[in-house]
Amino acid sequence: MSYNQEFWDNYAKENESRYNEEFSKFIRDLAISLRCSSVLEVGCGTGIDLRLFPDTVEIYGVDLNDLALDMAKKKNPKFTFKKHSITDLPFEDSSIDFIFTHKFLNCLNDEDLNKGVSEMYRVSRKYIANCETFSKNESKIDDIFKGRNMLERWSNYKVKIISDVDMHEDIEPEKIRFTLIKKLE
Repeated sequence: MSYNQEFWDNYAKENESRYNEEFSKFIRDLAISLRCSSVLEVGCGTGIDLRLFPDTVEIYGVDLNDLALDMAKKKNPKFTFKKHSITDLPFEDSSIDFIFTHKFLNCLNDEDLNKGVSEMYRVSRKYIANCETFSKNESKIDDIFKGRNMLERWSNYKVKIISDVDMHEDIEPEKIRFTLIKKLE
């Protein structure tokens, strides 16, 4: 996995300005309504999307950026943040009720994305939500980011597609696609 330390440190420093309370509420309310008692954000950055979860839910975040993880731990000391890659998640099989990504899969190369999808599937007990910039043909957005078609990515797994829609602009103004799947036994 290629990793640009300077880019991601700067991204972490600016992350607070990206906080979207409506998106955080949406993710929290969705996980709680699905009766999930454990939540993992892959590519959690500084943990801004997790901050509204109550203490009654086990919260985990993984990221590769030390600066972002330090910031996440300071802001959310009751949650567990770990330095790990999406290609090797530090959790047992079927151990997390709800796993989500938010504009993270867009920065992965195809090989890491494929491994990451496999890892999310392995670790998931119930649900996976991907909130990513959509591109039917997965074209490049810029030098770092690439549009993703997560519905297509999940087609090789034993899952039920619950939702695959563009998020409403009041929740996520950057026009990202919301794909929610349920892992089947």
